[in-house]
Amino acid sequence: MMHTWIKELKTEEAWRSAFPVMKQLRTHLDEQTFVDLVRDASDQNDYRLFALFADGKPAAVCGFLPMITLYNGKSIWVCDLVTDANCRSKGYGHELLAYVENWAEDHAYSTVSLSSGLQRTDAHRFYSDKMDYDRTSYVFLKKLT
Repeated sequence: MMHTWIKELKTEEAWRSAFPVMKQLRTHLDEQTFVDLVRDASDQNDYRLFALFADGKPAAVCGFLPMITLYNGKSIWVCDLVTDANCRSKGYGHELLAYVENWAEDHAYSTVSLSSGLQRTDAHRFYSDKMDYDRTSYVFLKKLT
């Protein structure tokens, strides 16, 4: 089995290294917009970006927000989770999301939650069957002009 490790990405150079993987999920972003958004989210909202490395390169990427809400209390919101298309079915997504869960517990967060696009049926199976997440709600969106 290939040696893997997980690392928090804290610099612009590190964020850029993860962009090719993140682009597979966030297809609407160009690299500079991605870097700008990660910087702003990190500075303003404590957004955290982690990558699982395999063979020295990012193979899976996860971004999350620590937050406090009335419905979840102190919780982690997974904003972005993607495994490189060439690296799927190797357990990298599972390993990275389990790492986030452990990070949450180590920092006294009681819940990890996320949303997943309606069309992403493979991801839904992954979250419910392999990661034991419950489907508890719908997420609604309204774009404002």
